[in-house]
Amino acid sequence: MEKILVIQTAFIGDAILALPMIEKLKEKFPSNGIDVLCIPSTQEIFAASPFVSEVLVMDKKKVHKSVLRLYKFTAELKKRNYVKIFSPHRSFRTSFIVMQSGVRDTYGFSNSSLFHVYKNVIDYKTNIHEVQRNLDLIGYEYSPESWKIIPQVKVEESSRHKIAQFISEKNIKDKLIAIAPGSIWETKKYPEENFNEIIRHFVGQSYNVLIIGGESDNELCERLSVGYNGEVFSTAGLFSIIESIELLKRVKLLLTNDSAPTHLAMSADIPVLTIYCSTIPEFGFYPYNNKSSYISFNDLSCKPCGIHGYKKCPISTFNCGHKLDFKIIISKMEELISE
Repeated sequence: MEKILVIQTAFIGDAILALPMIEKLKEKFPSNGIDVLCIPSTQEIFAASPFVSEVLVMDKKKVHKSVLRLYKFTAELKKRNYVKIFSPHRSFRTSFIVMQSGVRDTYGFSNSSLFHVYKNVIDYKTNIHEVQRNLDLIGYEYSPESWKIIPQVKVEESSRHKIAQFISEKNIKDKLIAIAPGSIWETKKYPEENFNEIIRHFVGQSYNVLIIGGESDNELCERLSVGYNGEVFSTAGLFSIIESIELLKRVKLLLTNDSAPTHLAMSADIPVLTIYCSTIPEFGFYPYNNKSSYISFNDLSCKPCGIHGYKKCPISTFNCGHKLDFKIIISKMEELISE
């Protein structure tokens, strides 16, 4: 069986948004195996895809950090005899791997580092969604609605049992929402005091609230969960990515910053409301599944200040967060829940 390689060594959100492309790639080449090259933190995502044959892991921060280790890694990769490479990732390291692979039929974006190493260079359109860009990479034709493909992952029975046990032990009600307050970028994080007000409102409406995040979000999630009588629970660091998707299937809505939980919720196919502080939905990472939406305070000359965000506001005002009234967010959440 001939094999195709997809290279996506970016972070969790980008990995999930690569899944629709992989699904359509398998549809386009049903007799080919689809392998994925990724980083350790996203291995779980691609391993759970029903369309991926094998997951190869490159630890670019540790094991494969040096040029020599990278060269040895690409030498081993070459032995796999891939017939095609598709690379939504655009880094120099990725282009180096493609250049050394010996594969003739390769596909990359026009804004990739060393884009000339790709035989097929696809125009990177900044004004469309990331899923659309990835579908362009593989030559998949779509209509204004058909590109909105829900990222599919397989959930093992053990994971379902773990989540069901958690819900049962905590005596969590069906009237349940989730909030993801974290981000690695400070200017993407809606103010903590405003999240507090939102949580307080929904607890007052007899909801249970899950505060979700990774291990790095633990302190923030714990702070937001204290002061209640068993209505609010922090799950930061408790569950894997796939387990978190299974957990989100139990909630009526997720409120999140412009970060990976947006895409976890899409994979769970639940309503998600994404808050844009320093970034904007036009960058192409907004939720597109049914009943989902986004919210932003746009009347600012300084917004967006960067595609990823910053550790602190460049002009020290953070008006993109402070001027977005939490009452408007609550109103939008209630609208999405009631639909």
